[in-house]
Amino acid sequence: MSLSKENTQFELEILDFAYGGNAFSRLPDGRPVFVPFTMPGERVRVSVTTEFKDYCNAQLEEVLKPAPGRVAPRCQHFTVCGGCHYQHLLYQQQLEVKQRIVADQLRRIGKITAPAVNQIIPSADEWQYRSTMQFHISKNGRPGFRAGDGKTVIEVNECYLPIKGIDKLWPRLDIDAQSGIRRVMLRAGSDGELLAALEGESNLPPEFNLDFPLSVHYLSSDRDYLLAGDAHNLMTVNGVNFMVSPRSFFQVNLGQACKMVNYVLANVDLNSAVSALDLYSGVGLFSAFLAPRVKELIAVESSASACDDFAANLDFYDNVSLYVGGAEQVLPGLRIAPDLVIVDPPRAGLMFKVVDYLVNSPVTQLVYVSCDPATLARDCWRLTQGGFTIRSIQPFDFFPQTYHVECVVFLEKKKR
Repeated sequence: MSLSKENTQFELEILDFAYGGNAFSRLPDGRPVFVPFTMPGERVRVSVTTEFKDYCNAQLEEVLKPAPGRVAPRCQHFTVCGGCHYQHLLYQQQLEVKQRIVADQLRRIGKITAPAVNQIIPSADEWQYRSTMQFHISKNGRPGFRAGDGKTVIEVNECYLPIKGIDKLWPRLDIDAQSGIRRVMLRAGSDGELLAALEGESNLPPEFNLDFPLSVHYLSSDRDYLLAGDAHNLMTVNGVNFMVSPRSFFQVNLGQACKMVNYVLANVDLNSAVSALDLYSGVGLFSAFLAPRVKELIAVESSASACDDFAANLDFYDNVSLYVGGAEQVLPGLRIAPDLVIVDPPRAGLMFKVVDYLVNSPVTQLVYVSCDPATLARDCWRLTQGGFTIRSIQPFDFFPQTYHVECVVFLEKKKR
């Protein structure tokens, strides 16, 4: 059934939450329709924006009957800016929704009949938890965020997610609209030092003025320029310092990163005879804690910037080797029989070649760190089909007010 142009508005009752920040209802023809910024039990008026054979997407026009748990959003840009999805929920309900969605993804995609998902570990801070922020620059030279359509830049006057320091810095950004700068990354180190990375179209850096202490980089497609201050941030997790360059990824919620590292270390069997493999190692967040506890550690990372940082962060360990390249490219040539493997892939999850390697390797302990429950569930199904069993599933809330959720899954395989 196809909707007519005159028949795109509906009054619906919201049935449940869905992964991706939306909730869903059903159209009169039975198709599910996904609606952002709503809650189960609400009566709403919506307009269908995109129509597919099996489902539709809609935008919220009006909440006719709010759910009892609905709260007023803190930010004036909520529902317009695409950064937050759950400001209309109390934090405890956000946690409950995320835990249910992790279990649902593992059940539907991972084909796990009754996934035993541990209670989600909350963030100590519901607001002001992000040590790194990415701002898009509007045509007027003002900082903003992508709208829900992923294309339009929404200029913002307030944001309650960045930590102290960044929250004072970003409103003072004044970018010449003709400079070609399209994005600005701001990061605050654990020592409070601030760094800005300007990304632009020109291969040459623009002119700039500073009226506050700040390290500044210009990142072009051709090369990177250090314009002022330091070359990197210093990030500290559980007493260990990490150099992090502007192009390198690092967890933005440092409090949760500390909890996650502690959780991993408490649940793996480490001793001086263990050979460990850290895939998608980044700047060495897990490797730095594994290296002093194992016989040998091999890390694999494709980002050149992260590899440089890794080399600096773990330079004093003689039992550590780093391979530069994609995991699917490096693994076939490795001569290692790992006892323990940690994988922390991007949202796309593990490529087939990586799963095949894990299934056919002698590894008995596998730690899967995931930022996407859907690809995690898909890969867990592949791994369990290959002989692994799931020992535990632990969600962490790194990103309050959003639908994003981090998970650590421990898998085991008997020795062959």
